[in-house]
Amino acid sequence: MEIFLQQIVNGLAIGSIYALVAIGYTMVYGVMKLINFAHGDLVALAAYVGLTVLMQAFGMHLSNLWAVILMFTVTAMFISLFGIILERLAYRPLRKAPRLSAVVSALGASLAIENGIMLIWGPNIKVFPSNVFPSTRWHISGVVINSTQIAILLLSIILMIALYIFINRTKIGTAIRASAIDQDAAKLMGINVNGIIIAIFALGSFLGSIGGLFIGIYYRELYFQMGWIYGLNAFIAAIIGGIGNIPGAMLGGMLLGIFNVLIAGYVSNTWSEALTFALLIIILIIKPTGILGERVAEKV
Repeated sequence: MEIFLQQIVNGLAIGSIYALVAIGYTMVYGVMKLINFAHGDLVALAAYVGLTVLMQAFGMHLSNLWAVILMFTVTAMFISLFGIILERLAYRPLRKAPRLSAVVSALGASLAIENGIMLIWGPNIKVFPSNVFPSTRWHISGVVINSTQIAILLLSIILMIALYIFINRTKIGTAIRASAIDQDAAKLMGINVNGIIIAIFALGSFLGSIGGLFIGIYYRELYFQMGWIYGLNAFIAAIIGGIGNIPGAMLGGMLLGIFNVLIAGYVSNTWSEALTFALLIIILIIKPTGILGERVAEKV
């Protein structure tokens, strides 16, 4: 039982990271019906930018607290701006084109970002410092919980609750939901759909940047191809929860994180990816729209 509870704790920390990244996929799909395949590479870029900012902050002899605050602030601002530029250059010119063109553009943007990371930071593995968060550990009934897991879980939950309130309690959130239902009707109601699309790319990139920093802090090792791996897992989480559904992305991320660590702990780490896809197939067979997804009638 102690091992099981320990794996649940680990799974919740990892799942919260998946959830933050998955929200970026689901927000863009909800409004544009487009899978932003470059989102995972933005997450990887955030980890590299965060590491660079952190090392510069340490070089300026800032305390750990101020170094971490500077890392999160600068990285989130940079990646949010990068997401807006990505939408403007890679997706907006193809908005009226066949959907396949936008998919190809997304894949091209993904490869461009991935190779840009390799050219700037090199192909070798980079390592995050181990002292970003205090190395405090708590032992509760045989379960070990460290301060990094607590910080990741709490910050992720706060961000997800704040996003949920923003989407459901503000005028911009109402405009986002209206644009997701029908962009043409939203335009007739005076909603600036272009501005809404910019907002969802900025928000999705912001949350993805936090997820990328958490990946660096939690796993510590960075490599230029990591965006594909973590982006794929987050994409699967979004599908499991219900693509286009924000609470579904949160739920899917948590469930996938727990599932992955249980498979790694009780079966084998080498089977983790295969069984993850098996889980995805089973859920899609039972409920094709995902756990919280709803079937939407096509307009004719």
